[in-house]
Amino acid sequence: MKEFIEYILQFGNLNQQQIDLITKKATELNLRKDEYFSEAGKIAQQVGFVLDGVIRVCYYNNKGEEITKYFIDENNLVVDMESFDNEICSNAYVQAITDCKLLVFSKQDWRELLDTIVGWDAIVHKIISKALRQKVERRSPLVSEDATTRYLMFLKIYPNVINRIPLSYVASYLGITQSSLSRIRKNIC
Repeated sequence: MKEFIEYILQFGNLNQQQIDLITKKATELNLRKDEYFSEAGKIAQQVGFVLDGVIRVCYYNNKGEEITKYFIDENNLVVDMESFDNEICSNAYVQAITDCKLLVFSKQDWRELLDTIVGWDAIVHKIISKALRQKVERRSPLVSEDATTRYLMFLKIYPNVINRIPLSYVASYLGITQSSLSRIRKNIC
């Protein structure tokens, strides 16, 4: 819980009473490798904060191929915000790719925090804005670069992830085949 409180205090100030309320609303969730935090076709019901482990967000394209959009590791929020906020079915899967430990807030508890804590909505808005900026910063350069450069950028963006996840997910994220990724890795080392 300490990690989550430290994380949100980067985005705004809270008093002890507010921190106590947040602490009371959070529950711990353990996800086993390959379990889903939320699924396509369903409405996202919770907001999570990754304490330990790596999660990926993926979808299936019109050819039925699984595409990894991005990864979420420790000390980051995990939620399909569009589905969660607008009560619409998600188009992505949010899946644990290692065993994960998360702090989780139900939709009802999250809304109660928004209604009760003055400034909570501003903190949440700053967190979401930062996450969106990171997503764009991480994806935009990947589109125009060659595969080797994309892989090197991946290593810089996700330094704590590469040795913890299957290379097939890395290849999917980079938009290359696994054999191409193996060649790139062999040429770099």
